[in-house]
Amino acid sequence: MIASRTLSVLLLAALAGCGLADTPTTGRDAPGTGVIRVGAVSSLSGPVTFPDSSAAAKAVFDRVNEQGGINGQKIEYLVADDKGDPAAAAQAARDLVTNQGVVLLAGSASLLDCAVNAPFYVQSAIVAVQGTGVDPTCFESPAISPVNTGPYLNMAINMYYASEVLKRDKVCMFLAILGNTNDAYGGAVQSWSKLTGKKLTLDDRTVKPDSDPTPFVLRARSAGCQAVLYNGTEPMAIAWMKVVKQQNVTGIDWLLTTAPYTEAVAKALGPDGEGTYANAEFEPFTDAGSAVLKDWRELMAAKKVPLTSFGQGGYLAATYVVDTLKGIKGAITRESAAQAFKALKPIENPLVGTAYEFGAAAKHRSNRAGKIVQLRGGAWQVVTPEWVRYPGTLG
Repeated sequence: MIASRTLSVLLLAALAGCGLADTPTTGRDAPGTGVIRVGAVSSLSGPVTFPDSSAAAKAVFDRVNEQGGINGQKIEYLVADDKGDPAAAAQAARDLVTNQGVVLLAGSASLLDCAVNAPFYVQSAIVAVQGTGVDPTCFESPAISPVNTGPYLNMAINMYYASEVLKRDKVCMFLAILGNTNDAYGGAVQSWSKLTGKKLTLDDRTVKPDSDPTPFVLRARSAGCQAVLYNGTEPMAIAWMKVVKQQNVTGIDWLLTTAPYTEAVAKALGPDGEGTYANAEFEPFTDAGSAVLKDWRELMAAKKVPLTSFGQGGYLAATYVVDTLKGIKGAITRESAAQAFKALKPIENPLVGTAYEFGAAAKHRSNRAGKIVQLRGGAWQVVTPEWVRYPGTLG
């Protein structure tokens, strides 16, 4: 994975090479041509991929088109792969915005899109309803408003749950720092400390995607950790929890972020993962009895999109976009779409614990809640039926 300094250099080079200073066009087609172009820049290939968000957004747009479109206009959804590469991310955004003339972006999920393209989106006067905000810049731009909590607020919620709900005195954290995420995670720690008056017993940010979890797990035990927060991806979390079992480490609550909250992780871990917690950014998708999941589940099944938290993000992003575009009087253009989102009133949705907002703010972090799930008997079970809303401030 690219180190922070290297990533910054590559980002600058990519932006310079793609001519950020050029004035973009506002759309390829004249209003009333029958097509509304919507774009997304997502990591579909490369070291870490997020295909479910844009796939779920496409499912929403396809259904709208099957029902006649928006005021008779069909949505053409264009998804560009940034390949986990800064130069590819910059080029993808410029192609969508300048050449393809998209009116907005929706359902994007990428490690790089926000960091690379946020200034370009501001310059282009285009809005992005991010399906999965990952990079810190996703939550710090006037042009971007993600529908998810993001890994940093997600971590703050986990810390709050560990110390204030589980009442653990010795809370520890092990992080894999990718790209420019260190300061954002640090901000989450500072926010939690200010809120609770407590400090982490152990704050280790040296985990690598290919690290052997054994020394970290043993360090947690020797430090007397009562709760450990870990931000590993699916394969990292599986390897981590298997080491916990192999080393017979007991008496510690293990809390993961949203990324490992998947049925694949539950199946891979089986009894080895018993008791492991994760934070669901949306209504927990594994709760088959949840009535609020009905439409999402049925649509994903019909369009053959995997049931994942990332898919929920894409579904919500596309739903917010459709509802907002339907409210535009007159032609749907980049200008009218941006104006509609800048004037948007908070949107309530039962899949989310707090209302979605865009507006004219300098930065956006509207999803501030999660539900905690736990592996029990080889399946994820909801342990907080009510939303855990983070009462502190972050950024």
